[in-house]
Amino acid sequence: MRSLEAGEWAPGAAIPSELELAERFNVSQGTVRKAIDEMASENMLVRRQGKGTFVSTHNDPRSFYRFLRLMPDEGAPMQSKSLPIACANIAADEAMAKVLHIAIGDPVVHVRRLLSFDGTPVVLDDLYLVGELFRGMTLEALIARERSLYSTFEEVYGVRMLRAEERLRAIAADAEASKLLGVPEGSPLLQVERVAFTYGDRPVEWRRGRYHTSRHHYLNSLG
Repeated sequence: MRSLEAGEWAPGAAIPSELELAERFNVSQGTVRKAIDEMASENMLVRRQGKGTFVSTHNDPRSFYRFLRLMPDEGAPMQSKSLPIACANIAADEAMAKVLHIAIGDPVVHVRRLLSFDGTPVVLDDLYLVGELFRGMTLEALIARERSLYSTFEEVYGVRMLRAEERLRAIAADAEASKLLGVPEGSPLLQVERVAFTYGDRPVEWRRGRYHTSRHHYLNSLG
């Protein structure tokens, strides 16, 4: 894990064989295999049959929108488009400091983006990122990347999101959400509040998403 966090093996790159790792850490090959299995279950590594073990990456199509559980009611594939619409450096307030484990007043990057499916705006996200990890981020750079935000965070800033915790509640659309999502003010929306963690279980992103679910539903597999 320390080697992954230090970037010894980049996202998408193959890690050494189990035998090589066993020799490096002076343990049995079985111990290495068990460790890799555990890290694969936590989305740090991915095994590929006949090819080896690789560092997980947000650029893998199987990882696109890995934390997004929104599905169309009709079940058809969705053509998605992520459009960043604002990016600003702000100071952490009490709530941000508590969630992100930083001090009040520490730098935070606030990103707002609109996620559309088949040309219809469905999700309005506000992201609050630990400022020291995302220095120099601009709206122009985010738009120019034309990648998922997590792919950009990984490639440009070296920050990989490994897991997330979410809280859901029903809310009414305010004037801002009404305008951007194209729904009447007061319409029912699903608010999804997410905290994403990187290596060391460090919280680095606090996200508040407002979901328009008239033609979509939130799907989560349990067990």
